Amino acid sequence: MTDSPRTISVTGSGSAEAEPDILTLSIGVECRREGVGAAYGDAGRVLAAITDALRSHGVADPDITTSGLNVRAEVNWQEGRGQVVAGYLASSVLSVRLRELGTSSAVIAAAVSAGGNDVRLNGLELGFADPAGVYARAREAAWLDARTTAGHFASLAGTSLGKVISLTQQSGHAAPFPAAAMQRAAAVESLTVEAGESSVTATVGVVWELHG
Repeated sequence: MTDSPRTISVTGSGSAEAEPDILTLSIGVECRREGVGAAYGDAGRVLAAITDALRSHGVADPDITTSGLNVRAEVNWQEGRGQVVAGYLASSVLSVRLRELGTSSAVIAAAVSAGGNDVRLNGLELGFADPAGVYARAREAAWLDARTTAGHFASLAGTSLGKVISLTQQSGHAAPFPAAAMQRAAAVESLTVEAGESSVTATVGVVWELHG
């Protein structure tokens, strides 16, 4: 009977940083009106005004996505009458990718101005148009971390590392970027967006055979 080979299992983690080159902005529209037709129609006009402003600032159509359109009645409770319809709310959300971060502040200000009091800024996310290179560097760092740790333990045990038995990659992720609290003031001013640097992480689990 052949003895099972001795093994060591190690988890390694690594990260890589790079300057983001794309910004994804979530713009909401909420129109409260007395009639459902007015709410729906005004929401469409506000959305059109915002998209026109985005296009005039160089945002391409494939980078503008409408993610939903909802219309609902808003009700209030009145004594003796129960639930009474107070009006209607039509809402929608645009997801916008901005590829020129240097002009993103002006683009956001233009969109807010076009939407007026019906616009809502839900937040932004900075990321990478082509993240493959950043993730590759993070995986390399995770592998080296696992290899160094396993080699150290093998040395302490008086053995050496042999071949890799298995390797699994756990889900990596981009480090969260704190989005600014963006509320529309009475007078629209440009919101300064600083790209800074963002990081991604990778984690690998590796099992080595031990020799000696």
